[in-house]
Amino acid sequence: MPTTKNISKGRLPPSLPRGQTELPFKSRRSPVYGTHAMVASTQTLATQAGYEILKKGGNAADAAIAVAACLGVVEPASTGIGGDCFCLYYDATAKSVSGLNGSGRSPANTSLQRVKADLGEVKNIPWCSGHSITVPGAAAGWFDTVEHFGSGKLTMGEILEPAITAAEDGFAVSTISAKLWEQGVEKLKAASPNHAELLADGDAPKEGELFLNPGLASTLRAISQKGRDGFYKGEIAQAIVDAVRDRGGLMTLEDLASHKSQLVDPISIDYEGVTVHECPANGQGITALMALGILEALQKSQVIQPLEQLEHNSAEYLHALIEALRIAFIDTRWYVTDPDVCEVPSDQLLSKRYLKERSRLFNPSKAAVDLKHGSPTHSSDTVYLSVVDEDGNACSFIISTYEGFGGVIPKGCGFALQNRGSNFNLEADHPNRYAPSKRPYHTIIPAMATVGEELYLCYGVMGGFMQPQGHVQVLLNLLHYDHNPQNALDAPRICIGPDNGMVYLEDGIGDEVVEQLRRMGHNVKLLKGHKRGLFGRGQVIETYSDPRTSRRMLVAGSDPRGDGYAAGW
Repeated sequence: MPTTKNISKGRLPPSLPRGQTELPFKSRRSPVYGTHAMVASTQTLATQAGYEILKKGGNAADAAIAVAACLGVVEPASTGIGGDCFCLYYDATAKSVSGLNGSGRSPANTSLQRVKADLGEVKNIPWCSGHSITVPGAAAGWFDTVEHFGSGKLTMGEILEPAITAAEDGFAVSTISAKLWEQGVEKLKAASPNHAELLADGDAPKEGELFLNPGLASTLRAISQKGRDGFYKGEIAQAIVDAVRDRGGLMTLEDLASHKSQLVDPISIDYEGVTVHECPANGQGITALMALGILEALQKSQVIQPLEQLEHNSAEYLHALIEALRIAFIDTRWYVTDPDVCEVPSDQLLSKRYLKERSRLFNPSKAAVDLKHGSPTHSSDTVYLSVVDEDGNACSFIISTYEGFGGVIPKGCGFALQNRGSNFNLEADHPNRYAPSKRPYHTIIPAMATVGEELYLCYGVMGGFMQPQGHVQVLLNLLHYDHNPQNALDAPRICIGPDNGMVYLEDGIGDEVVEQLRRMGHNVKLLKGHKRGLFGRGQVIETYSDPRTSRRMLVAGSDPRGDGYAAGW
């Protein structure tokens, strides 16, 4: 079990020393403790689905797919089978972390020139264009996660049954989901003539209203009976192709039939005695790792004080965090693309030497402007879920359709297709430029952390370009500020716009801090109420060793910015 000075400090995790009977109030809700297994997600019904699968003998991978499928039913504005997924899996027997890339590719029969001819002089593909729709990789990702990492004890039909039941019998729409649904209505209507399948009498269902989705129930039942061919071949595949082509896209039945997930080796960095794992490109997890490496270099070179000596969310702390993330994004927004098509220099970007070099761009008293990407070879709308099973296996899983609902709905299928292709660049010299059979820069990223060979954290924060920023902030809260998982998620966060330079601050960050950041040259904006959704919705499961018995224990948090909860036993 983790024993570094930053994690245990000789105390009962997360922060209750022996003999102390009361802890200062920090959090909006209490962390959840367990001795066997734990599930955390943004929706209560989805968490229950995962819990049910674990109780039936499934493992962390089986439960993760049950949760993911159920989330596609009860929170369709964020996720669904029409999107992509990524997975990190910790094998407690082998004591190793593996990855799965479940993202889809652009159509094979297309080109940058064809897309530019259709769209005119634009830098990126509009979210509503048929060219923005890449092959949905989620369905294959579900099957591959279960086949490669699952227990082998449950069929896909059993795993998907909670989601099918929720779609057929209906469910009461939760608070945040109702808000996301409402925000996506106009986009959904503009994108798809089949929008009525995901609306109630032409509008978003209200909080507490019953919603049924027979089309999605039929889709899920088809793949539970026919396997992945039930999605990538036959009637559903034809409906997908028809929907894409109606919007001007060029997807074919062959594009769907030939789709495959990809097993990948995670990338990682060591920080403060902890190894943080992310999926490699085409995902943006490397952004979080680079930011951590830059922060480590700044502390080691004494440009900034050790973070635990800085007041949490003070101007000095946030300035260092903002600048480290900004420097990381400048590189990753250029270099991250499909590594099967264009080389991504991940090892060089994560080298200590290069990160130390990039850390020299940091000015402790002033915001950076006009940063340019380095040369390392030379010198939302998403849901995230976390599961740890009784054997200590863990699955960090993320799945998304991107912009709101994504958009186009294949007729009669009850789900929307992702528009991830809008993340392609249309400049001919850009590594992430549009090309046939290519995966775009992807924002969704699961995370894990280990100490030695032992699992420490199964965690993630969703929300577009917020995700690596959330990964860094939650981890720093845990390592440097003695937060438990729930405290770490509750704490106000920041989000920098990787392209526009704006720094968004969450309600709860002090007025004086806001003014100090402005004086340092940051363009800041404070967000309150439902606008706080910009800062993502995370889940954290931490493992630790009981100090008296050395028994493995679990403690979890679920983000208050979402509707969900953590549950364990």
